[in-house]
Formats: sequence, C-alpha cells, structure tokens
Amino acid sequence: MKITPIIEVIKARKLIGVYCYMSISNNKTRKLWEGFRAGVPTISHRISTDFISLQNYPKDFFRQFDPTMPFEKWAAVEVSEVSHIPQGMHSFDLPAGKYAVFEYKGASNDPGIFQYIFSEWLPTSTYRLDRRPHLEVLGEKYKNNDPNSEEEIWIPIQEK
Repeated sequence: MKITPIIEVIKARKLIGVYCYMSISNNKTRKLWEGFRAGVPTISHRISTDFISLQNYPKDFFRQFDPTMPFEKWAAVEVSEVSHIPQGMHSFDLPAGKYAVFEYKGASNDPGIFQYIFSEWLPTSTYRLDRRPHLEVLGEKYKNNDPNSEEEIWIPIQEK
C-alpha cells in the first residue's frame, strides 16, 4: 500500500457532537455514532453534510502501544458558529495546524492504512506527529466497513 497524502494547513474549526472515553480494546465507536446520528437534525449552522470522527489522544499515547490506554473519541459535524448546542451534545474547538490528508478507499475496520501511515510514511517523511486531534472526514462516499467506502484520514503533523 502506498498512498501519498495531501498536506493541508487548516484554520481553527468549530465542531458539535458527542464524545466518550474508550480504548482500542474497549471500542465504543458504534454506540457513540448510533447515539449521535439521531440528534444531528437538531444541530444548527452546519457547514457541510460531512461527518467527523475525531480522536483526541493523551500525550504519551504513541510512545508505547497499549490497547487498553483510554482516549477521547468524538462523533461530530463542523459548524460555522456555536450559538446553540443541542441537549446531550458538546462543542469542540479543533485547533489550527498542518495535517497529512490520506484519501482512503476500503473498509474502515482495516488497520492496514494506519500501519502504513505510522510505520512507513511518517518515519520516511519530513514530518513528525503533532499533539493535536486525529480525525477522519466521512463524506457522501463513506459506507461503514464496506470495501468500496471512501474517507479522508487526517493526521496532525509538524516539520521534523
């Protein structure tokens, strides 16, 4: 697998969604998204129809792999302003910064793309991982766990 990312520098963004703490070994993603989808129509000021799956990892998450280490996982959408937050939801300020954006086609439960990014692409690039949230943008071509699904994987980076 060889995918060349597009390097994007983004301004800060506002998100509204729901979150929970989970680990790789105690994955609650399905439950998180099921709870979020029902409330999406109540969110005002959406910028697009895309959904954002966001992981906010603790400081040492990538130093030594531990599948039981908890992290914050979000199911969200981007909004132009946070003037009304529906009950049970929260706002999240995604900080500005540089991202490596990988256009991925395949089942979202296939870990191969992340193995490629972290063990092949990143070590040989001119970048290192930055301490900002990781995310996936799930657009109209996203089909959960379908081999024909398409999504964007956004990895926070900075110059080495």
